[in-house]
Amino acid sequence: MGKNRCGWCEASERYIRYHDEEWGVPVKDDDKLFEFLILETFQAGLSWLTVLNKRENFRKAFDDFDFRKVANYDQEKLDSLLSDAGIIRNKLKVRATVSNANAFLKIREEFGSFSDYIWSFVDHTPIKNSFTDLSELPARTELSDRLSADLKKRGFKFVGSTVVYAHMQATGMVNDHLTTCFRYDEI
Repeated sequence: MGKNRCGWCEASERYIRYHDEEWGVPVKDDDKLFEFLILETFQAGLSWLTVLNKRENFRKAFDDFDFRKVANYDQEKLDSLLSDAGIIRNKLKVRATVSNANAFLKIREEFGSFSDYIWSFVDHTPIKNSFTDLSELPARTELSDRLSADLKKRGFKFVGSTVVYAHMQATGMVNDHLTTCFRYDEI
């Protein structure tokens, strides 16, 4: 008998693996948080599955999501990214990734790590919601509004409240697995 999962992930095997192994697991590592930030930036306005399908291409194109390297990309590298058919070639999102890497570094200077900064918004403890139906999952919350505003104030781009809430879900700051999902109690 199959496992009970959140219904949104059943479109493909890749989606199921992502749901079962990554989505909602608390991430406190800056490198992984930056990876999700890049992927969420490119996801804005698109489906998450589109981004997941190109994840390895993004990994190669963006130097393994190394925020130190990304912060120093020059015009030649930007041009190369914009001609890379393996990723989403949106000029504004590519440029935003570089400026976000620089803002990421500034937060690390101020707080010691990006993890300490972002997790302080939830007192370093995941919020465990109790949703029973996908229709209950919010696209944004008052908390994601506050975090989004703070990120924007610090120079981040493509970090609207919906993108930020998706980031919070993906990195386990909130547990939005349905209560009927096998991952709900595991996380």
